Amino acid sequence: MKSLVIEDYALIGDCETAALVGRNGSIDWLCWPDFSSPACFASLLGSTENGRWQIAPEAEPRRITRQYREHTLILETTFATHSGVVTVTDFMPPRGTHSDIVRMVCGVKGKVRMGMHLSLRFDYGNVQPWVELLGKNSYSIAAGPGMAALRSQIPVEWKNGDGYAKFLVNRGDNIFFVLTYGKSFERTPKAIDPVRALKETERFWIAWARKNQYTGPYKEAVERSLITLKAMTYRPSGGIVAAPTTSLPERLGGSLNWDYRYCWLRDATLTIQALTQAGYREEAAAWHQWLLRAIAGDPDKIQIMYGIGGERQLEERVIEWLPGYQRSAPVRIGNAAAKQLQMDIFGELADVLFHARKEGLPTTKGDLQLQEAITTHLAKIWKQPGSGMWEKRGKKHVYTYSRAMAWVTMDRAVRSIEAHGMRGPIRRWRKLRDEIHKDVCRNGFNRQLGSFVQSYGSRRLDASTLRLSLVGFLPESDPRISCTVRAVEKHLLFGGLLQRYKTGAALPKEGTFLACSFWLVQNYARLGRAEDAESLFEKLLTLRNDVGLLAEEYDPQKKRMLGNFPQAFSHIGLVNAAFDLKH
Repeated sequence: MKSLVIEDYALIGDCETAALVGRNGSIDWLCWPDFSSPACFASLLGSTENGRWQIAPEAEPRRITRQYREHTLILETTFATHSGVVTVTDFMPPRGTHSDIVRMVCGVKGKVRMGMHLSLRFDYGNVQPWVELLGKNSYSIAAGPGMAALRSQIPVEWKNGDGYAKFLVNRGDNIFFVLTYGKSFERTPKAIDPVRALKETERFWIAWARKNQYTGPYKEAVERSLITLKAMTYRPSGGIVAAPTTSLPERLGGSLNWDYRYCWLRDATLTIQALTQAGYREEAAAWHQWLLRAIAGDPDKIQIMYGIGGERQLEERVIEWLPGYQRSAPVRIGNAAAKQLQMDIFGELADVLFHARKEGLPTTKGDLQLQEAITTHLAKIWKQPGSGMWEKRGKKHVYTYSRAMAWVTMDRAVRSIEAHGMRGPIRRWRKLRDEIHKDVCRNGFNRQLGSFVQSYGSRRLDASTLRLSLVGFLPESDPRISCTVRAVEKHLLFGGLLQRYKTGAALPKEGTFLACSFWLVQNYARLGRAEDAESLFEKLLTLRNDVGLLAEEYDPQKKRMLGNFPQAFSHIGLVNAAFDLKH
């Protein structure tokens, strides 16, 4: 089988970590025990020697189809061969004491010879483990502090730390493998009943999906996006990772490869909006509480992103022994952008705190005090240049969207004083709100182009300016908004999808950024361009892979996904755009 592309993968997870399963039956990415842990299956960014777990027919399949069981995160991959048909069911039960991966092989028709190859490599595919027999068809695979216990219904042979098995599956056969994570210095995790685990996992996801309150024409797509967001939620803290992967490239062969296994503050308002609209108030409240814990302290120390538990130290380094996805090096872990000054973050925080109170999420006086502190700090620094929402490394600029979000900071503060009893110098903040608004309209709008632009003094268009009406900076009726939408359409659409900004090159240097296209859908809907909104939204739905997942970017020329996968920002955009289309 040819090498896999990003869209060939599906996601399974236990709400504390997640794995990517390829169409070829191979789990090529898994960080254990949580999202930000070192990967123990890392062949996604290297080769089979860096760890994977494949269960597939020995002969090349004639056809491969796959789907999630309805309303769940249980993946079913069906292989049709010349001799028969088998289905491999993959899932991770919502975590109890330990984390498990369950793989069940079911004979559907005829008979199929199958192969199993387990190559567990700790520390991002670098460390070969030591294997010991625990009992009949039960094995311990350990290196350093990490350990996994493999249980199966058939014997497994071992060579150089890798496990191999060949077995015949007849119609009606059910053969299971269970891999359970533990600590090498603790007792071996107890075995689970895979049949019972399957039933409980199915009940969990169906019950969760049933809470979805979206009733529009795109219910299936919205539900799949919400399930994906749930799978990327770290249940102990409520934090939602931007993606479960690192270093999937924004451009093949390029170096724009970043670690997205962290929680971005910028996602907060959009996530809470998506979750509350869909009826998931518990998850929205947990994300809100994670946010409050993460940013507690001096507003001057606020970061743009944090670890899943609120960790601040996200030191960036390169994993030298991994060549990268399709040779797109370097492979990075950690993210140095955490220390950037991005002015829009203060507006995002003020907006999420205001939105949480508006939606009736649990809040305290401490929330108001935090917003007051953020506003006071922003009032002192709002004129400083920054790195912008696209996290550019190098020279800082005054980005139009960032400065507009400074206005959001002041606006939400004034409204919080008026409606929620927050303390603060309301007259001074009203005056500053007006000053910032005039500043953005004067310096961020280019009259020659008839559009808001990326930064002050620039002629570069930027899709972030589509957010101006969505955050209430200007109403949709303002001609500067409709003019900006037309300019963005004219200059940033490529293959019917939006680039983040114009690079000046004849062809884009990266894929189109999917969240931006969903923002354009929202602008169309709010401008009354219903036909354009629906047409673009439905085009975006066709970009999802066969199990409904989206990456960060899409290359219209090569017709393939780029960037980390699946991407929360893309799925949040889908949900919020679907709700705008419904209204």
